[in-house]
Amino acid sequence: MESIALKTAEAIASALLSRIRDGEFQSGRLPAERALSEAFSTTRITLREALGKLEAQGMIYRELRRGWFIAPPRLVYNPLHHSHFHAMATEQGRRATTEVIAAGEVAAQDAVATALGLASGSVVYCIRRLRRIDGRAVLYVEHYLNPHFFPGLLEEDLTRSLTDLYDQRYGIRYGGARFTILPGPLPDVAAPALNVATGSPGLLITRINRNQQKAVIDCDCEYWRYDALCVDVEA
Repeated sequence: MESIALKTAEAIASALLSRIRDGEFQSGRLPAERALSEAFSTTRITLREALGKLEAQGMIYRELRRGWFIAPPRLVYNPLHHSHFHAMATEQGRRATTEVIAAGEVAAQDAVATALGLASGSVVYCIRRLRRIDGRAVLYVEHYLNPHFFPGLLEEDLTRSLTDLYDQRYGIRYGGARFTILPGPLPDVAAPALNVATGSPGLLITRINRNQQKAVIDCDCEYWRYDALCVDVEA
């Protein structure tokens, strides 16, 4: 029975993939699972297996309580380029938006304090933002800043590029960065903002930034939907 179900799921996935490539779903959204189950005369279990295959291939994606959607092209991300989110999206013909979830002063926990070269419990700025590409939430990010370098920053428009804000208000430009890229499950803090279940696969990019004098100025913790990003590095 398992082999029959597997073949059925593969056949459904193949048929759906052909229809996607033929441009059948112009709205960008697949029919509801019940409608698809009836159309393929199959069970919801087998249908979900087929959908899971296409999701694993990056062809479709799921959002909680909304259903299944055709996956847009991944955003290409080169950590060696000192570009920012909005510029990177615009260069690739995409539309980027940023929403500020929270911003304020917090006591730095050990990992953040170590990254910033501060004592544990030191006061730092924390900015939590949700970032969208073409209306789709793809990135939840927490920025931790050493306030010594950025007096009054929390009063600024934090939906804009921090890279531009650093330069234009403080004369600070990036002089180096350390990146750590680690795949893993999305935590409670990020998953709901990205419209996925907690524990869904994601990509954590931690970036520690230095200024022109090589002093550490901030640390970013970026939680990406795994199907939204392509890391492409050319040295």
